[in-house]
Amino acid sequence: MYSVTTTAPLRLTVTAIPKTVYVGSLCVLAGGQHYSTLPSIKARQSPFTSTNRRSISSASPKSAIKEFFPKVETKQIIETETSWQHPVYTEEQMRSIHTEHRQVRTWSDRFALSMVQGLRWGMDFVTGYRHAPKGQDGKAVEKFKMSERQWLNRILFLESVAGVPGMVAGMLRHLRSLRTMRRDNGWIETLLEEAYNERMHLLTFMKIAEPGLFMRMMVLGAQGVYFNGLFFAYLISPRTCHRFVGYLEEEAVLTYTRIIEEIEAGNLPGWEKLEAPEIAVKYWKMPEGNRSMLDLMLYVRADEAKHREVNHTLGNLNQREDPNPYTAVFRNSEKPRPSKGADLMRPTGWEREEVI
Repeated sequence: MYSVTTTAPLRLTVTAIPKTVYVGSLCVLAGGQHYSTLPSIKARQSPFTSTNRRSISSASPKSAIKEFFPKVETKQIIETETSWQHPVYTEEQMRSIHTEHRQVRTWSDRFALSMVQGLRWGMDFVTGYRHAPKGQDGKAVEKFKMSERQWLNRILFLESVAGVPGMVAGMLRHLRSLRTMRRDNGWIETLLEEAYNERMHLLTFMKIAEPGLFMRMMVLGAQGVYFNGLFFAYLISPRTCHRFVGYLEEEAVLTYTRIIEEIEAGNLPGWEKLEAPEIAVKYWKMPEGNRSMLDLMLYVRADEAKHREVNHTLGNLNQREDPNPYTAVFRNSEKPRPSKGADLMRPTGWEREEVI
């Protein structure tokens, strides 16, 4: 019989190799087929790992953002274009946006509002959002101030769930149209476009702040609960769901209005000279000289105000029979009508007798 005896463990080491790539515990040395699994070698820190990681989100250097938010290119394709072109907003239109609340009229409205209030409390708790009570100013307000990072935490959480309602509603209406073999009269397009718009908000702010593990887990849980809850709720009462989203968008308009006020008051110095990401410039067609964070917040607030109007309007309609007024061609074009732009805003929505 043969036997093999080793007197010392096998160790593969290489020195004076300038470039090293680490994959887990495996060390791959550039320039040749050299490997090492020595426990003494420490893995090189990746651009996404930080010893001082924030619990929810953290600002990232441009190199890290590029890897976190890659632009996909191939040999044949430079970029992809969207079928939903965003309407052009003027500064006057965006500045005219204001907070407003639709008064409760039915038990359905009351239920929707109570659900939004509960969701708002949970979101405030998770993101650490606070604002001073009305009538307080000066030193009493200091403890309610939020930093840029805290605002980004809230925005990321808000926008990650804001794109759910439009997708759920559009999906269910699409399936019902197939099931009943009837036209949907233009609702699906508007609902999916809303979901797409909210997703663009999220992608824009992800270019500014990389979400941490805690935020990712919170978003995962929130989406799971939110999607399934809206799925069953829309099957039961689509009208209540649209009213719910309308009230939710009222809160979004309020949030972005406060951010705008904070930037203009000089309370967020880190954003004063920060430019909007390229993805935002292309999507909103932001003109040269109007691409600051303040401008970005004005654009996003205008979008949220439009969603507020659209969902309050849809909540006023017959969910099965009425056509979507935002994709309709009206008999009398001289009267004010709903539009996709910000040229004519109805914060509390259009009443059914005005559009149907």
